[in-house]
Amino acid sequence: MWAVLLVLVGLLSVVLLLGRRRRREGEPQLIQGWVPYIGKALDFGLDSNAFLKKNQEKYGDVFTVYIAGKYMTFIMDPLLFPSIMKYGRQLDFHDFVNQVAPVTFGYPPVSSFPDMDHQIQRSFRLLQGDNLLALTESMMGNLQAVFRQDFLGDAGGEAAGEGWSTGGLYDFCSSLMFEATFLTLYGSPDHACRHSDMAALRHHFTKFDNMFPLLVAGIPIWLLGRTKATREKLIRYFLPQRMLGWSNTSLFITMRSRVFEQNDMLSDTDKGAHHFAILWASVGNTVPASFWALYYLINQQEALQAIRQELHRVLQHPESQDPWEPEVMISKDQLEQLVYMESAINESLRLSSASMNIRVAQQDFTLQLDKQHAVAVRRGDFIALYPQMMHMDPEIFTEPQVYKYDRFIEDGREKTDFFKRGQKLKFYRMPFGSGSSICPGRFFAINEIKQFLCLLLIYLDMEMEEGQEEAQLDNSRAGLGILLPTKDVRFRYRLRRPTS
Repeated sequence: MWAVLLVLVGLLSVVLLLGRRRRREGEPQLIQGWVPYIGKALDFGLDSNAFLKKNQEKYGDVFTVYIAGKYMTFIMDPLLFPSIMKYGRQLDFHDFVNQVAPVTFGYPPVSSFPDMDHQIQRSFRLLQGDNLLALTESMMGNLQAVFRQDFLGDAGGEAAGEGWSTGGLYDFCSSLMFEATFLTLYGSPDHACRHSDMAALRHHFTKFDNMFPLLVAGIPIWLLGRTKATREKLIRYFLPQRMLGWSNTSLFITMRSRVFEQNDMLSDTDKGAHHFAILWASVGNTVPASFWALYYLINQQEALQAIRQELHRVLQHPESQDPWEPEVMISKDQLEQLVYMESAINESLRLSSASMNIRVAQQDFTLQLDKQHAVAVRRGDFIALYPQMMHMDPEIFTEPQVYKYDRFIEDGREKTDFFKRGQKLKFYRMPFGSGSSICPGRFFAINEIKQFLCLLLIYLDMEMEEGQEEAQLDNSRAGLGILLPTKDVRFRYRLRRPTS
């Protein structure tokens, strides 16, 4: 379907895109492809790493590729990444967001409302610093509530027995993290602890998310079957009159709602679309990140046991816990002490993240990469960093294909010294972006994943079912964040017995 839709849009765009760009003096090597609009999108989407590596070997560390209507200049050498960050005025990230997000989520460009744009950017501070305290406490309570009711209570009480329960690991992670995150950010109904239609919401979200790469690539939504209708259902879930009936809403969402209400130019549908976009930003990458973090731990029981021991040492709890005793509360300070767990999460992110750091050139200028190298850049071109190539570089990470839970630990502390050609890298792990494009919710996301792992390690024994293939990365989302598995994998779990 991906290929068919891209070809269709390419054919529709032939009239507008007959003029082929010519490389100018001082510009990087230009790789255009022969299909109008599409360019090299199919090659990139098929295997982004292989495509970029092939062109790096042929043209060097800087080259320009025409992908889905955009000229993208890739900077492949991680030693050059800091140079890109210095061009904040000439290279802007928000321009890219304002091009892509409105079309994807269905709201007018934020740049049309300068005052509102500034206030929205300020709201992200509520996901950081001391504001994480309330979010952390709320998330832990919601995780335990959903876990107890769905996996230990009447709805899924098999785990409460003596034997093993089985299920799809991705579905397990998704059902737990999706709802707990939703409750933490948006709150619960006034007269209930949980939203009754959460399963339907997650179903519609998944259908939309499957089409997300095509929307970002610029495929018109009317070409994507019922995707527009699905998006409308998701937006209606966040209409202001509905959200008024929710309580315990986070300060982050409350502030954003106030900003939207102060703008008479926004319709209720526009406001709902903005809230839906935040839902995607909150769980679109966190759910697969949680899956990979848990998957790698279950597959390496030595790592699981080491991190479980660290957890019990920090919490000063027994080796196992009765889930019906008072809730386990884990403070933000305690989460920060779980250095081996954080290393394990970072290692799973290194292996599964395929985000692309984008900047848009605001003018024609010369991009000075280092003392010897500079390239000419045109206004409107994309400057792209593709950290997955760095994450899998054997010169930086020994045996990069191998999961090593303690890779980012040295002498009991976080390891930060990684080298390329004998030079220390300033950027060596970039699952959340960098500079102006770095994810403002990254601290909340890491805390969520830690809490998720803590809960399961305290209460459950877990194993992968035998006789199945290993989980594989789905490269169709290359460039968009954490890759999903190509298909779900089966695991089994049971309650850990309390020790005397």
